[in-house]
Amino acid sequence: MKLLIKLGGTLLDGAESRYLLALQIAGLVVKGHRVVVVHGGGKQLTRYLAERGIASRFVNGFRVTTPETLDAVVQVLAGQVNTELVAALEQAGARPVGLTGADDGLVQAVQLSAELGAVGRVDRVRADLLDLLTAHGYVPVVACLAGGAHGQLYNVNADQMAVACASHFLADRLVFLTDVEAVLDGEKRRIAELTEAEAGSLIASGVATGGMEAKLRACAAAVRQGVPAVQIASGARPRVLDELLAGAPVGTTVKPNLS
Repeated sequence: MKLLIKLGGTLLDGAESRYLLALQIAGLVVKGHRVVVVHGGGKQLTRYLAERGIASRFVNGFRVTTPETLDAVVQVLAGQVNTELVAALEQAGARPVGLTGADDGLVQAVQLSAELGAVGRVDRVRADLLDLLTAHGYVPVVACLAGGAHGQLYNVNADQMAVACASHFLADRLVFLTDVEAVLDGEKRRIAELTEAEAGSLIASGVATGGMEAKLRACAAAVRQGVPAVQIASGARPRVLDELLAGAPVGTTVKPNLS
């Protein structure tokens, strides 16, 4: 099975959490799965900027990315967070390769808006490198930094990066590991399965807001782009990846609308 796993930055902020996730991912490769990892790092980036007296400003959920913020994105996401995750995967027995979207033109972006600065909207994906690496047992580990047509670099939302890579990698499943257990209904009960339309209804009704709204929009985009199933689950749960693949009653699965 071809899997794309998106790891939220909060899950990667501690060595123990990183290693436990790395062990799970390495186990999937041993079982014959072809795995790509896309990661965020917003928590680490905000902390890095604050330590240098640089305020983080957000517009519609996007981090305004000035030239000095972009430098931090490169240093923290493509540098520290990516390298620490690669090291954890290596320790766990996997064969990780740290990448950004700029490598081999993997993900090319265009500027989303002048107001946001160097924030990119994914414009083109060339997944050949992901196929080449995973076919030989490697685990590509992709930081959410994209290249531009004229040598620019863009800060790309990690969920959007994951969706773009999953759809062009032709992933059988996209998994968002985050800090929540599942999508909840209006009475705070776990929703086991949603169609794209039902996910939209949760957003329209105000049940899904904030970070969960963003996740559901990403899930909807993924199934529209051909990913057969998208799952949201807690990355802190032991053996969560094995449970999800085995169909255990954890997390929430989003699937295309019924025909």
